[in-house]
Amino acid sequence: MAYVSGPRSSWTRAALRWIPAIVWMGVIFRLSAIPGSDLPSRFGSLGHFVVYAIFGALLVIALARGRDSAQAITLAVFIAALYAVSDEYHQSFVPMRTPDVADWGVDTVGAFVGAALALWAIRRVSQKR
Repeated sequence: MAYVSGPRSSWTRAALRWIPAIVWMGVIFRLSAIPGSDLPSRFGSLGHFVVYAIFGALLVIALARGRDSAQAITLAVFIAALYAVSDEYHQSFVPMRTPDVADWGVDTVGAFVGAALALWAIRRVSQKR
């Protein structure tokens, strides 16, 4: 039973915190693969913002333990912004989709807002304990 509370379980818990963010990356990739003609016309900037706000929140959840707030948000937004660049590049191969710097900007702002809100919620919950 020594392994249950040892370094291995700590590593396992850390790895498990990343699963939702990685799964969400797959969701984003799948959404980016939808041809432009099949996208709902109302998706637009609000859709980008919401999808990346969720991603930013999931990244902060994965990163927050053992880091101060500024470091967790900075890393989450940096990772999300890099993924957004790859997402825009991916869209250049999808019919009727094009990469757009403005979309990347909305994605990055969304990730920041989601990360900040998630970190606020994490801190609030931990204060109540």
